[in-house]
Amino acid sequence: MAIIFQSLAIIDPSGIKDPSDFIFDEQNGLRELKGENIPADAVNIDCKGLYASQGWVDLKCFNGEPGLEYKEDLESLGQGLAKGGFVKAVLLPNTDPAIQTKSDVEFLKTRTKDFFSKIIIQGALTKDTKGEDFTEILDLANSGVKVFGDGLKPLANSDRLMKALQYLQKFDGIVFDHSYDPLLAIFGQMHEGEASTRLGMKGIPPLAEEVAIQKNIEILKYTGGRLHFQTVSTIKSVKLIREAKKEGLAVTADVSLYQLLFSDEDLATFDTNMKVKPPFRGESEREALLGGLKDGTIDAIVSNHRPHDFDAKHIEFDFAGHGMLGLQTFLPGLIQLEKELGWPLLIEKVTSGPNKVLGESEDNSLVIFDPKKKWKFNSKTNTSKSNNSPWFGKELTGQVKYLINRNKYIKINE
Repeated sequence: MAIIFQSLAIIDPSGIKDPSDFIFDEQNGLRELKGENIPADAVNIDCKGLYASQGWVDLKCFNGEPGLEYKEDLESLGQGLAKGGFVKAVLLPNTDPAIQTKSDVEFLKTRTKDFFSKIIIQGALTKDTKGEDFTEILDLANSGVKVFGDGLKPLANSDRLMKALQYLQKFDGIVFDHSYDPLLAIFGQMHEGEASTRLGMKGIPPLAEEVAIQKNIEILKYTGGRLHFQTVSTIKSVKLIREAKKEGLAVTADVSLYQLLFSDEDLATFDTNMKVKPPFRGESEREALLGGLKDGTIDAIVSNHRPHDFDAKHIEFDFAGHGMLGLQTFLPGLIQLEKELGWPLLIEKVTSGPNKVLGESEDNSLVIFDPKKKWKFNSKTNTSKSNNSPWFGKELTGQVKYLINRNKYIKINE
């Protein structure tokens, strides 16, 4: 069956195109409608007021299966990715056990082979992501894994990072790392600054991240290889990565969407749903991150989707888990940023930017969304098994309507 998308405005990194008509069928995929015969049974969809772009790519997404299914399982994750507009996602290795063997990889491949979104597996670099003994890296690479890291845990052991960067050059692999010094961040609850002092909470200083990024860049200079910094959050981090790129190092970076929307002042209510890692920083840090996106220092925006069960968040702030949901609220977050960054740049950071980080080519995918649609994020609309979001129960603006990926089409919301 053919589908005609009428008066659809496409956004790409170069700008917003004039509305045009597009046709899709499973045999020929998606293309602009230019004089070809339209099948009699074609379905017409009026897209006036809607926007579309290439499908979105998420470089940091938590999955709880196996072992932590009560937070998020693969089925609920797959639904959330589609609802969020993602056609591709990198899954963190921090399951129980960690994704660290060929059988673990095959399990995920089998469970996700029919997903609408393409799943990219990040293999654990060290056993149980403890930062000590290496996993069977080459075996994992032979199973198709090219992205390696310890996910939510930093590669704080300099020797492990050095050897990893050397090993991965054998097959053009890439190290993903959320770089920070765990001892400098120990017991930290939020950004170290005026707000933490006023609220009486132990702070996580920017130094914890900056020392680790500076050290890891120096190691990269020594070893060569490819290094991707995840969820950077400070002024100096952006400067260090900018300088490393100017020197020609194979370094890339991403930032959490929520890092661009909130600041440490938002923790005044002690809402545990706003306890995240890295923590919300100050306004000057937020402006530096926006600048890093604009000048190309930061390559991608990620959801940093990290679901938590009820008990992990409904507890005293000091003991609550770090993280918030990020998939279904991703588009509403982008809409809040649109005035500051513009749609072309935002789309670049969720399409071509993350694809370049992964070394993957552009695909014939499409996400169509309504930037003005209002909807309520609650137990009826939430696909996740968790609800740890500061936006839960609130009305949001912006909703994904249709997705095309790998010559398949689905309707997401009416």
